[in-house]
Amino acid sequence: MPSSRRAILGHIMSGICTKMNRTKPVPADVMETPLKRCLTTFDIALLGIGHMVGAGIYVLTGTVAKEMAGPGIILSFVLAGFVSMLAALCYAEFGTRVPKAGSAYVYTYISIGEFWAFVIGWNILLEHMLGAASVARAWSGYVDSMLGGWIANTTMSLMGGLHEPGLAQYPDVLAFLVCVVYAAALGSGVKATAVFNSVLTLVNIGVMLVVIGVGFWYADANNWSEAQGGFLPYGFGGVIAGAATCFYAFVGFDSIATSGEEAKNPAVSIPIATVLSLCVVTVGYILVSAALTLMIPISEINPAASLPEAFGQLHLPWAKYIISIGALCGMTTTLLGSLYALPRCMYAMASDGLLFGCFGRISQSTQVPLLNLVVSGLLSAALALVFDLAKLVEFMSIGTLLAYTIVSASVIILRYRPLTHVGTPNPVYAPDTPDEENDEDADSQSSIDTASPTSDLIEGALAGRLKPQFRWLEPLLGRFAPGSVVSVAVLLFIVLSFAICLELKVSWAQLYSGTWWALLVYGFIIFAASACVAVMAVHNQNTRGLNFKVPLVPFVPALGIFSNIMLMVHLDALTWVRFFVWVTIGMVVYFLYGIRHSKEGEACSTYSILMTSSEAGKLNWGSFKASKNVAKHTVLERFLGRRKVNDKKPIVDEECDDNAESPN
Repeated sequence: MPSSRRAILGHIMSGICTKMNRTKPVPADVMETPLKRCLTTFDIALLGIGHMVGAGIYVLTGTVAKEMAGPGIILSFVLAGFVSMLAALCYAEFGTRVPKAGSAYVYTYISIGEFWAFVIGWNILLEHMLGAASVARAWSGYVDSMLGGWIANTTMSLMGGLHEPGLAQYPDVLAFLVCVVYAAALGSGVKATAVFNSVLTLVNIGVMLVVIGVGFWYADANNWSEAQGGFLPYGFGGVIAGAATCFYAFVGFDSIATSGEEAKNPAVSIPIATVLSLCVVTVGYILVSAALTLMIPISEINPAASLPEAFGQLHLPWAKYIISIGALCGMTTTLLGSLYALPRCMYAMASDGLLFGCFGRISQSTQVPLLNLVVSGLLSAALALVFDLAKLVEFMSIGTLLAYTIVSASVIILRYRPLTHVGTPNPVYAPDTPDEENDEDADSQSSIDTASPTSDLIEGALAGRLKPQFRWLEPLLGRFAPGSVVSVAVLLFIVLSFAICLELKVSWAQLYSGTWWALLVYGFIIFAASACVAVMAVHNQNTRGLNFKVPLVPFVPALGIFSNIMLMVHLDALTWVRFFVWVTIGMVVYFLYGIRHSKEGEACSTYSILMTSSEAGKLNWGSFKASKNVAKHTVLERFLGRRKVNDKKPIVDEECDDNAESPN
């Protein structure tokens, strides 16, 4: 009897593990969507720029320059932009691979599995809610400063203050109304929203150009001299601290990937818009920071309103009004970006059955998820009403960095995962890759699209296997299913990156003084992490059907993973506590609703484009019956992807045997 109970319990746990690890299949027509495909590359690029250039440049710049980095804020923005670009490249590749709403959530669902996809999606919802609330709060505060504090004083006198720890000094009714009004405006349709966003973004860019031009005209190089503290008054440590804070200014480019389901040509628009918008924003931040620190000494910068005060000290009162217009336009576009992305992430999760079905409905007239807009607008407005801006920004970063980390890891995993099924007479193409039978104008395509089916089959079949020059590693790494070794190496690299960053934070004094045990531990961890990257690099990749590819895989995504983890480790401990509380609430939703109503539970969850050949014939864990043609595997072998003896047949022989029955 005890053995029966253990068998039943093992069966239940095995079934739960299978459900948590099932992946999302991509439909044959990835361009099919109930949403309206009407956005051009220009619209999407301005959406990304508008989402990034807002409170960051008008509020954040003065704070970092005054209190953290001084003129070294230029280097802070360079570092923050570099880290963001590493993640942006991964988002761009996924945007061409899977042009669907949901951004990092969809990418994780396809590459890693349902559980981690839900965790990422749940945190993206929080990210956009906090983003909208923080910008609404900054928008209200900027208007209040222009009115001399009249809004705050009036609210305090009529409604009193909020004296609870962690809350704002007073309920910000204006921020609440701003969220509600802009959410209602987004209900008019995506094209009208894009036009409105484009106009405001162009005005904002024009104001930035005015600030840069006038600032350099009145620049004084003595403000960077040693008399004023020099270029790095807070040292290089201040630059790093400033970069962690400046990272907030780049949050928002993932809204470009979210718009993939409404883009006319996502395979082209998403990568161009992502790279272009991030480059424009980074250059703009650097030039504005340089102009600000050259106009006045850092000791005279007002963190609350740095740019207007700087021009006021130069006796240019007219510039205050121009900057105020640009600030309000920039914050409006950032708010629109968050409120645009949030309902579509809810729609993507509800369409997969992981959130309540009512959030998966689309309005027939506007082709917009209206209910999602109402709910997200009210939730963001409620957060903006009672929480302080600093608390919102601090809590926002951790979910964003986690999403960037998982997306970078997903790029590596999919690059080394085979894209063909053994036993199919024709190759399975990735999205946007033409089939030879249906593409008579193949000569006008690039060489990667005109490859023969045989070369497609070979490239897909060799993905995840050792490269010829590294066949000597076959006894160690060749015993496992293609791609499984890389997946395990990615997981170990993430764990070791956390260990490296924690070691730097906790034992920096011992490392700096040359303590032998600290150097030994640190050296071993670095060696192990480097070995994980080397293990990834010795395997073949599959890049079929990708119009845009991240360069230098796995090194660029691995560097992005490490950089994101470095910033995550330096977040406040209370932020981590709040993060785990939010994730716990999400786990309740997932295990009580999502895992039971997932659309992938209605049928066998197989993804023909992304699964390995050996995985294609496996039954789900917990299944009592086994196929006659499938070898039995232990639980450990299933986890590691280890093959049985009859699975070791050479891939070329398998393909030849399958194709021999159906000659061309």
